[in-house]
Amino acid sequence: MIYQTMNDGHKIPIIGTGTNTYGKVDNDYYGEINDDTKELVSAIDAGYRLIDTAVSYRNERVIGKAVRESNLDRSEFFITTKFPMEPEFYKNEETIAALIDESLKLLDLDTIDLYLVHHPSDNDADNLRVYQGLLKARDAGKITSVGVSNFSGEQIEYLEKHTGVKPTVNQIRISPNMMNEALVQYCLDHDIIPQAWGPVSRVSDAVKDALGKIGEPYGKSWTQVLLKFHISRGVNVIPKSHNEARQKDNINLFDFELSDSDKVEIRRILNI
Repeated sequence: MIYQTMNDGHKIPIIGTGTNTYGKVDNDYYGEINDDTKELVSAIDAGYRLIDTAVSYRNERVIGKAVRESNLDRSEFFITTKFPMEPEFYKNEETIAALIDESLKLLDLDTIDLYLVHHPSDNDADNLRVYQGLLKARDAGKITSVGVSNFSGEQIEYLEKHTGVKPTVNQIRISPNMMNEALVQYCLDHDIIPQAWGPVSRVSDAVKDALGKIGEPYGKSWTQVLLKFHISRGVNVIPKSHNEARQKDNINLFDFELSDSDKVEIRRILNI
């Protein structure tokens, strides 16, 4: 595993697993929580240690259950969750603190490795209130690192201006049909780790074929080529699969290196 050092000095695995449909009936995002940990257990067995969830996924307790069932030491894991930007949760300091405490309880953790503001409000003051609440929880030892998700550069700068604290991570959509290249570059330029959600989703057959051809000499699939391209340029990735074989393929990225010409061709394919 490769680890990245965030701007607060803490380390994060460069690849993790998404979980937004884990532990739910029929693997449906809106499905009832059934506490089934099989997908996450197989991901952990494949080597994933960064586990990404969110309050809005409703499955924090499933994540906590799988971590306990792994029989691995807590220090092996990097757990991320996210604060939902709904008025009932961010109306004051007390409601913000209560939600963070509820995440700790459901995840069965003493400390959450990374807590993100899930989606920005149109009101900068609301974003700031939640961000300050997360920083307060960090200072109390309940959170190790604080970041954001789906934030623009301008929204990030507002937070930094009013707190003096730069987010460690900005988790954003980065996939072949929405590369968000300007925002990715902004994050890289400002020492904020861009983290890709949905990195191998919504990919056209033409892009799959083109990336697959690049992977042939290495014995790698199009998904492995795409994920390797991202991590080679400092983008953190959190693919998700319910399939055990694909989980293993997605993390099997550390035994080959893309050539410079490969990277140029991949940029052409992705139109970035």
